[in-house]
Amino acid sequence: MSNQPLPAVPYLKIPDEGSPYLEGQKCGSCGSTFLGERSVCSKCGARDQMSAVTLPNSGKLYSYSIVYRSFPGIEVPYISAIVDLDDGTAIKGNLINVEPDPENIAFDMPVEVVFADALGRKDADGNSYLSYFFQPKN
Repeated sequence: MSNQPLPAVPYLKIPDEGSPYLEGQKCGSCGSTFLGERSVCSKCGARDQMSAVTLPNSGKLYSYSIVYRSFPGIEVPYISAIVDLDDGTAIKGNLINVEPDPENIAFDMPVEVVFADALGRKDADGNSYLSYFFQPKN
């Protein structure tokens, strides 16, 4: 068993030194940025023009849904959200540290990316996973 958590998704990077971060791909042709690895730009179709970039840790809430039914072992309700990061990249994740009530959630509210335990999930060797979430920015 390792003391260092494992990334829950391949685009979550956990360096030996420094803080975790999300890695995206930026198109050298049109400048669009996307979450995760790809070899073709989804906007302009350019091939082999993508390069890895560190995504910003802040943005604004674009859309959300309060989820009341889920798979066994997943606590409900929770807030599934789409966030436009400060560089324009749109990513999906869960909004935490806010009550799942529309009265407490506002479109365009500033949020930040935070990294935390992936809901207690562990691999076969007992290693924990690290995931990313959004929370309201102070």
